[in-house]
Amino acid sequence: MTLHVAMWSGPRNLSTAMMRSFDSRADTFVSDEPFYGCFLKQTGANHPMRDETIAAMDCDWLSVMASLRGPTPDSSPIWYQKHMWHHMAGPIGYDQFGGFTHAFLIREPERMIASYLRKRQSAEFDNFGLDRQAEFFDCEAARLGHAPPVIDANDLLGDPPSILSKLCDALAIPWDSAMLNWHPGRRETDGPWAPHWYGAVERSTGFAPPETGPVDLPDEARRLADRCRPYYEQLEAHKITA
Repeated sequence: MTLHVAMWSGPRNLSTAMMRSFDSRADTFVSDEPFYGCFLKQTGANHPMRDETIAAMDCDWLSVMASLRGPTPDSSPIWYQKHMWHHMAGPIGYDQFGGFTHAFLIREPERMIASYLRKRQSAEFDNFGLDRQAEFFDCEAARLGHAPPVIDANDLLGDPPSILSKLCDALAIPWDSAMLNWHPGRRETDGPWAPHWYGAVERSTGFAPPETGPVDLPDEARRLADRCRPYYEQLEAHKITA
């Protein structure tokens, strides 16, 4: 029996570091943004390494979903799947994830947008998919009768053992201290876009210290952060604390 963990995030939310953390477990297989190729092919979005990503991935929504529901490719009992809100632009929605265990990774909008702008020249609300975040969260909370697990990226950096162990409890899996460290470098499971986005995580061997101090954003980005904030606060109210 495979435990399918769908970890929902926006870009630049420490999602790849979290994937590294789960990849360090001996009982877990990880998948990196499996719907990214579908999203790029359907929307025509001009993202870095677009052509390479489409060529390397299964770009059929239903085929990808069918695969993700099945057993892990390496027979591991846990399948950790890193998903992005803004990729869900096709026919796959919450109802297709029956039997999955959902968790949510969030980050303060100002820090999320500042990190995004270090990789791209501009940012728009649709780049983050926070409206889908609210939709999926509400659906899963209604199904469970309580809030599903929510992790704030900066809290995770502040106390990785405490936050991760509580996340494991919420997912009904054993805590494994191997989640705190990993070997540097690229993984076979990394998406084909890794050369553009994953430089910092490829150099890392664990979680970095938490970010402190104010974030300086241009006016347009500050307005975007203000638009994102209600969605962040909706989930932040239910986050796991150290």
